[in-house]
Amino acid sequence: MMEQMLGRVLVIVPTYNERDNLPMIVGRLRASVPEAHLLVADDNSPDGTGEVADGIAAEDDHVHVLHRPGKQGLGAAYIASFRWGLKEGYDVLVEIDADGSHQPEELPKLLKRLTRGADLTIGSRWVPGGRVVNWPVPRELLSRGANLYTRLMLGMPVRDATAGFRAYRASTLEKIGLDNVQSQGYCFQVDMTLRTIRNGLRVAEVPITFVERTAGASKMSRGVFVEALWRVTVWGLTGLPRRLRRTR
Repeated sequence: MMEQMLGRVLVIVPTYNERDNLPMIVGRLRASVPEAHLLVADDNSPDGTGEVADGIAAEDDHVHVLHRPGKQGLGAAYIASFRWGLKEGYDVLVEIDADGSHQPEELPKLLKRLTRGADLTIGSRWVPGGRVVNWPVPRELLSRGANLYTRLMLGMPVRDATAGFRAYRASTLEKIGLDNVQSQGYCFQVDMTLRTIRNGLRVAEVPITFVERTAGASKMSRGVFVEALWRVTVWGLTGLPRRLRRTR
């Protein structure tokens, strides 16, 4: 029923050295949203993740693989995947991590919220009902602080703008445009959220449980954090005159 209301759904799983996690996440996604298609976007993982993805796709016509030439960043992987999905005619495009930190069983909640009028739904850790599991206190404080800073600097009514578990309508991506998106990492998520809001589209946050990965290595780095801090500051300062005019 939900698929009939939303149209064709594509779940994008970007990978880099996720050989051990990929079969598990694909299996859970296929069980949670059986009608959806999956696109594994692999950045030429040295550990053979791309070959594992090809093996899965050979046995399941709902799984597709996009092989990219090398590690170019999360934002570039999603932009390439969005373009692939839009070209193939999908109506909803979903972002989800390959490491199991986003629970595939919660994806139906995000899709259901789209049926109630949202243009972008975000699986949020920091709204009532959302939570994180197995995170050290410094990591949680960093995430909460980064999102508070983002909210204040950009004037966005979104509590988890850095979240990577989200669902876009195809019409949302087409309206905000993908040609000049250059942000990477967590900043990419902020960038896309800001573009959605500035285009007058509706963003809804859905509480989720985020579970720290148990296998593989985190892609979080100092460079990713610094880029996000710098770009949010620049966007906030350049957008300040616009926000001041609205308050007058």
